[in-house]
Amino acid sequence: MSLIHGLVRACSVLCLLAPSVFAAEAVQHVDAEACKQCHEEIYTQWKGSMHANSSALKDPIHGAFYKKVMGDPTQENVRNKKGKYPVCLKCHAPVAAMDKKTKLDAKKSYMDGISCTTCHSFKAFKGTDSADGKPLYGIDAYEIDKTSLHGPSGISYTTERTPEGAAWPTPVHHPVPLEGNKTALFKSNDACMGCHEKRSNAHGTPLCRTGNEYRTSNNFVSCQACHMAIVSVPKMKDGEVVPGEMVSIPDHSMAGGHDGKMITRGIAMSMDTRREGDTIKTTLIVRNRLPHAYPTGAPFRNFYIRVATYDKDGKMLWKNYKVHPIKDDPKAAFWYTLGDASGKPTAPPTATQVLKDTRLKPNEVRTLEYDIPLQPGTSIVRAEALYDLMLPPIKAKMKGKLPDDLLQPKLAASAEIRL
Repeated sequence: MSLIHGLVRACSVLCLLAPSVFAAEAVQHVDAEACKQCHEEIYTQWKGSMHANSSALKDPIHGAFYKKVMGDPTQENVRNKKGKYPVCLKCHAPVAAMDKKTKLDAKKSYMDGISCTTCHSFKAFKGTDSADGKPLYGIDAYEIDKTSLHGPSGISYTTERTPEGAAWPTPVHHPVPLEGNKTALFKSNDACMGCHEKRSNAHGTPLCRTGNEYRTSNNFVSCQACHMAIVSVPKMKDGEVVPGEMVSIPDHSMAGGHDGKMITRGIAMSMDTRREGDTIKTTLIVRNRLPHAYPTGAPFRNFYIRVATYDKDGKMLWKNYKVHPIKDDPKAAFWYTLGDASGKPTAPPTATQVLKDTRLKPNEVRTLEYDIPLQPGTSIVRAEALYDLMLPPIKAKMKGKLPDDLLQPKLAASAEIRL
């Protein structure tokens, strides 16, 4: 079967759905369900992604902060204390932001967060600073096409029905206008940086700085190389796996800090020990393998290292902190500390300065040394890097308001030596 013939058959249902939607509204309002008809494997990945669950209605952490700072995401005309439209919607609910709406349950395209047509309507990247120096966030950083979609392929598409059995040079059919030849945009960091470049609060205090971190690393690997790697997945048809058939696609689950497996890819640990009398001299080497800080993104993400000794039955005999490394072993805590004018740590919305940044810089190698008391029965020395989406004070306030799994640290790396 030719490529064109296959696409004609695959798009038959979508052809019936999309035109009526497209004719009434901007292309961004085309439901992701319509895209599913031809791109079921990609749709399935996207459906479980943080992009699909980015709005304040679906992301528990963002939702909790949004309700506290902005208000009810199911109400229209929500504004901040200064009477301004909530800037966070430009990334977390971009179609609602395009329409200047705040009632996120008003339309499916608002609830879908960052959907298929959000990113695939990018025509060009304008950058994250306007001509007058003001920051451009989310969709404001892009030239948005409201009539056509765009993609990384070099294929020419047409909305006209392609004759059965047609071959190149007859254009491939796509039910919604779609232009190819956007490889320079969709295979570069520009496709991501509108939301992931930088973010400052109302006081100008830098919060997220992934783009700046990437540039300082002098790395040429794109975001997509890790976050949208080519993967082979079972072929799907009408919600069911087709036995024995696989397809290779860019991973649209776009995993990040919320994914326990993804966080293990960025950090590596090794350990060396030697005995000196009643002391175990321990050297721990921690390496950030990423072209951005570890962790990156939201300023309350952090990780800490637990170094402990155990007996042969796994009973803990000693560890490097009593309460938390932030308090008891600061060198083992990797976090971004924001403060107020007096130098007291505070939450991101009210911060006026950065007090300290102990996160691992891009490609950084850091060494931690411990003199561990050798207790009777000591059999194992083990180090664990534990990744948290929120800092301890925030986790304490969110207990009972967020799912327990979001409050639990995830194992990012480990190293152990058996004596």
